[in-house]
Amino acid sequence: MRRIRSILTALAAGLCLLAPAASAQLGGPERYAQSELISERTSAAPGETVFLALKMVMQPGWHVYWRNAGDAGLPPQLILKDTSNVPAEALGEFLWPLAHVLPVVEGEIMDYGYDDEVVFALPLTVPSDAVGEVRIEATADYLICEAVCVPETQDVSLVLAVGEPAADVRSGDLISAWISKVPAPFPGEARIDDAAAPWTLSLAKAGGFPEGARLRFFPFEHEISHPAAQPQREGPEGASLSLTPDRAGKVGEVLAGVVRVDAPGAEPVGYEIRATRGGVLAGTADRAVADAVVPEAPAALGLQGLLALAGFALLGGLILNLMPCVLPVLSMKALGMVSAASSGHAGELKSHGLWYTGGVLVSFAALGGAILAVREATGFATLGFQLQHAPTVAVLALIMFAVGLWLMGFFELGTSIQNTGSGLASRGGALGAFFTGVLAAVVGAPCVGPFLGAALGAVMSQPAPGVIAVFLAMGFGMALPFLILSFVPGLHRLLPKPGKWMETLKQAFAFPMFLTAAWLLSVLAGLAGAGAVGWTLAGATTLAFAVWVARGGGMIRRGAALAALAIGFGLPAVQANVPAGPAPGDVAAEDYAEDAWSPEKVEALLAEGRPVFVDFTASWCANCQVNKLTTLNTKRVRDAFEDANVAFLAADFTRKDPVIAQELKRRGRAGVPMYLWYPAGESEPQILPELLSQELVIGLAVGG
Repeated sequence: MRRIRSILTALAAGLCLLAPAASAQLGGPERYAQSELISERTSAAPGETVFLALKMVMQPGWHVYWRNAGDAGLPPQLILKDTSNVPAEALGEFLWPLAHVLPVVEGEIMDYGYDDEVVFALPLTVPSDAVGEVRIEATADYLICEAVCVPETQDVSLVLAVGEPAADVRSGDLISAWISKVPAPFPGEARIDDAAAPWTLSLAKAGGFPEGARLRFFPFEHEISHPAAQPQREGPEGASLSLTPDRAGKVGEVLAGVVRVDAPGAEPVGYEIRATRGGVLAGTADRAVADAVVPEAPAALGLQGLLALAGFALLGGLILNLMPCVLPVLSMKALGMVSAASSGHAGELKSHGLWYTGGVLVSFAALGGAILAVREATGFATLGFQLQHAPTVAVLALIMFAVGLWLMGFFELGTSIQNTGSGLASRGGALGAFFTGVLAAVVGAPCVGPFLGAALGAVMSQPAPGVIAVFLAMGFGMALPFLILSFVPGLHRLLPKPGKWMETLKQAFAFPMFLTAAWLLSVLAGLAGAGAVGWTLAGATTLAFAVWVARGGGMIRRGAALAALAIGFGLPAVQANVPAGPAPGDVAAEDYAEDAWSPEKVEALLAEGRPVFVDFTASWCANCQVNKLTTLNTKRVRDAFEDANVAFLAADFTRKDPVIAQELKRRGRAGVPMYLWYPAGESEPQILPELLSQELVIGLAVGG
């Protein structure tokens, strides 16, 4: 079990890093964007100001970011090389075209950016003493994202003759078209009323906004919550938006940003605003506007990313064959294949394999459909943050305990279903093979979760076909060994024969389940306190009582057992929903770190001239605990930090914390662990690998 869990941990931890590589191996591009430097002129006079532009063409489904990326991401930048023959001050800043929203996690994480193609114009002032030619050599540095994010750089260059001005008509037209998409100064008055939350941004504009127009505000900084809805009101003089302030957000002298206006039948336009503080402008908030703008749906996962994730799911399906809950059915299938092989009819053996595969695939497709139904009913379905919800953790601990009791043989799980399946599977021919596949998938369902996490978490927000594709890939992985055995008959001799050893192995697997339940109780303690743990232990006792009562048979005993099951699962979940214990962010840092993390704390420590190491962690994160045990909490690392005066901070993400979530997304990370190293005097950190070593951390401390 430990080996299997190690494999799965490595798969989950490496998914975001391996997906781009897997795409390349499948024939994907070396880059996910192609960049070039273009100019509106082929020749320019000394002292003249002309427009250059960085043109970027993205692969389908990929995007880059606006000047304010939002909750995550980094904006592109053009870094001038020393080999250029113009000074850095000759180049101006990017003119940022109007962006659109990029929802990452609906209602929680929102970005701003561009997809398909974007052109960033920037002015170049030709030196007054320039002769011959102006040579621009630079590096385009950007973060580009789909389901994963990839930092890319690309060398770009441009040579502009110095002399009589001459236009490059094609490039000039393209640059002009994109400059026209840059938000214009707002032709009116903007005011922000921050006296109470939510704030009100009012916009007075002569003639108002077009009928049916929907507005959204994109801030230049991070004063507001990016994913929050912005309810709109309007009046004869303009419109207003309700803005949810960020946790630490406050308005300075002005609130600056862009208002995007989407009107029916028209191209979106943007206005750059600088809203001064004050009361709501008259005539801008008379009535509410129904059906406010709905954020754009996430882009569908590209074919290359989907293939990479399906590959991980297929591997998970292969590993699923090793689980004890599946082995008895597989052994039954193996005996059927042995009989078919002994008949000497290769076609019959192949038919068995194909029909068995069909039964598995149908079952996994049905399971995927059930997940999609939940998503449709609730609007949200993901495996990403379930361990931050105390009632869920309590129920999971009880399920692990119940599975352990089942493996030990205290009760039979799904006896009627298994007996029915066994009867159908015992039949000969295609129907028997098909229902053997169905039975294998049914009894294997309790083991699906641990193997599905990485692939399902990446595609759960995607359209239904992508989700079903991942489930089918997992089912195909589960069926693949027998499919291979069906077409290579001699391989069936490698299968172990069924026997008493399977029951012993099944019982042995109960103990890892009990240990998993104990670990979940420790997570629960951090989320909801010792009281919730006590109630969950009482629930486990009630479950054991239900099993004991049900053994006697009879209607009364069965009714008592069902009541005990309801109480055993229900009461701990209800009790765990009562907040207790330390508040979010109040990690017990004294156990292994100097203090709890906050952006302000980092700034203060850097101002003192100290290097800073930040551990973004959670009690439910296995990698985090391993890194603490093997590296961060060791005497060697502690001594090295003390000698180098390193400030060691901990950011506890055991519970949901929007400030920590924002920092994770800002650094392009979907979760913990994340490790940041701030060298002394550096305001931007290095992001360290997810698996640490003492040598790496000590080397950073010694190097300052």
